[in-house]
Amino acid sequence: MADWRYEEHLRSPVGLAELPPTGYDGVAGGAACGDLVRVVVGIDGDRVASAGFVAEGCGALTVCGSVACELLEGATIRDAARISIDALAEEVGGLHPGKRHAAELVVDALHRALGSAVAAEASPGDEDPRGTLVAMSGGVDSAVAALKAGPDAVAVTLELWRDPANDAESSCCSHSAVRRARDLAHRMGMPHLTLDLRDAFRDGVVTPWIEDHRNGLTPNPCVRCNGNVRLDAMLGLADRLGCATLTTGHYARTTDDGLLRLAVDPGKDQAYMLSGLRPSSIARMRFPLGALLKPQVRALAEEADLPVARTPDSQDLCFLAGTGRSEFLARHGGLVDKPGPIRDAETGRTLGEHQGAHLYTLGQRRGLGVGGGTPRYVVATDVKTNVVTVGPKELLMTDQVTLTDVVLHVEPWRVDAVKLRYRQQPRRARIVASPDVGETGPGALVLEEPLLQAAPGQTAMLLDGDVVVGSATMA
Repeated sequence: MADWRYEEHLRSPVGLAELPPTGYDGVAGGAACGDLVRVVVGIDGDRVASAGFVAEGCGALTVCGSVACELLEGATIRDAARISIDALAEEVGGLHPGKRHAAELVVDALHRALGSAVAAEASPGDEDPRGTLVAMSGGVDSAVAALKAGPDAVAVTLELWRDPANDAESSCCSHSAVRRARDLAHRMGMPHLTLDLRDAFRDGVVTPWIEDHRNGLTPNPCVRCNGNVRLDAMLGLADRLGCATLTTGHYARTTDDGLLRLAVDPGKDQAYMLSGLRPSSIARMRFPLGALLKPQVRALAEEADLPVARTPDSQDLCFLAGTGRSEFLARHGGLVDKPGPIRDAETGRTLGEHQGAHLYTLGQRRGLGVGGGTPRYVVATDVKTNVVTVGPKELLMTDQVTLTDVVLHVEPWRVDAVKLRYRQQPRRARIVASPDVGETGPGALVLEEPLLQAAPGQTAMLLDGDVVVGSATMA
């Protein structure tokens, strides 16, 4: 027999069809499951001012929507962000396993609405900043960063990409990942917000990535995402919530004067992916994993009995999860496979056929299919003529690097090393041309020893010892 509270919410649902006219929407469900719920939330400062919902589907969906609206009445934003599937179930004396799906949909919709409302209108009031905002992806690194976040921490997960052709379980920014991260945050007793950045991510990261391929470049979307989209949005959300800092699970450190510093674990260091951040942003960030090795991080997760302790690290670009680069470029950019010749740089002879010059990158050796003998590397690509040129490694060796979009945080004489690839160790180098400190412009550097050329479009991380003092793009 159903609990009397369940029946009461079913007969007289709180907030049903009472949608705040100036509120923010969150929608979950759809044709696949037959249930659809829309939650609308209005806020005033640091509190929920109003909430309502509409639901199509089973009675459990109406009950859970009603319970959510009841819990939201007069709640602070942080308390509202603690509303979980279990919280809804507890309010009605428990939910049959077959009805928990309704609670999942309501919580999905609620947290989307709440995240949009907070990002647009929330203000922390007169209180001094307190606590930190923790970026949680649902993986072990961000979970351990949350463990170390201290009191008054709030978790946030970004929804960056949703594509039916992707394998959602392997993406760190999909709806499935958001739900996993939220459940984990609630399990750890933390408020959690969902921030939908799909439009900004598509416009600021995915579209430029596609266009760079169209122009024959090899872009690094993670640097662009961290520097221009993701972390800035979370710092803005931290301001709205009254959080003093932003904590992430990146393997990196900071200096006392607000610059980025390499992590202790060279095999996991992620400073390269963060090198496009401004010092003003870095000064507000906290990287509790920067002094740890990966096995130590997993051990901390196991000690805390976190279910993600042994979760494998993500390998793909988040928006490529479960799909290949060629397939993605064709589906979203119209860059279909276009067979063309692979030519020898020394003889001009055609050695084989490729599937599209936009799919190859300078220095590539694998997947050329040009037979044995002396190892050959891609030494040039031309997307206009659709020709890929290969040759011996010696043709790629250089000690001169031409740069675009150079940004220096210190005087150029302090640069003594550069990292040209994510998986490459820093190499000794010096700047010979650059814009003024804080400005953006072209530049050049000289390597102490010749090195295999990095692909145009990749990031150059400029170093003074183990401190990141600037960044640029390879021309």
